[in-house]
Amino acid sequence: MNILGIDIGGTGIKAAIVNTKNGKLLSERHRIPTPKPALPKSVSKVVKEMVNYFDWKGPIGCCFPTIVVDGVCKHQGNLHSDWINVKIDKLFKKESGNSFFVSNDADLAGYSEIKFGAGKNVKGKVIVITIGTGIGSGMFYNSKLIPNVELGRILHTNGEIIELHCSDSARKKEDLSLSEWAKRFDFFLNYVKVLHTPSLFILGGGISKKFDKFIEHLTVEVPVKPAKFQNNAGIIGAAIFADKNYKK
Repeated sequence: MNILGIDIGGTGIKAAIVNTKNGKLLSERHRIPTPKPALPKSVSKVVKEMVNYFDWKGPIGCCFPTIVVDGVCKHQGNLHSDWINVKIDKLFKKESGNSFFVSNDADLAGYSEIKFGAGKNVKGKVIVITIGTGIGSGMFYNSKLIPNVELGRILHTNGEIIELHCSDSARKKEDLSLSEWAKRFDFFLNYVKVLHTPSLFILGGGISKKFDKFIEHLTVEVPVKPAKFQNNAGIIGAAIFADKNYKK
């Protein structure tokens, strides 16, 4: 089935049409900056603009960058506190007229990697880490999702949440070299290893394109792979999620 996948991030909203049978993009990816402030009304208007851009009629899968339970936002994440308890799928449907299937962004990025990518047929616990404005995390056990595992909100030794220390936005904000940032990120991976003993880490988000340049700085004794779909993993996973839940 062909489905429009939308990935809402802290800095950009990206979308493409996806063939959910093989995970391939059937269109060019389109990106619109996330509005500031990222209020429900302003974000929903950008979502409508995206739907209109593709002239899309039909179900839509959507990644959302925080905790989502049954389509309801449970934490503001890196957006705005007005999102808390908003029924996201209902809001977007009201704006565009399409049926939306919304879930956590890292969970959905993980769907694509487990089904078609770096986590395919991997036994045990696989943790997908998306590195961007914050740190997203999707956890799978024998290919089954354990939803809303927010590892980026672990407290760092300085008392702040750890994503403020080792996200890609932190790297840019503090003008860290790739090696300096990778050492921070390695600290995070080693801590997660103690908590969850994964069989594999899969790294996604924009910085995964630079994987070959920072892998040498990672000491964690768990296999680490870049996401096969890199920054498109969320779009693809969102489409897969919608296909799975749409009542045909």
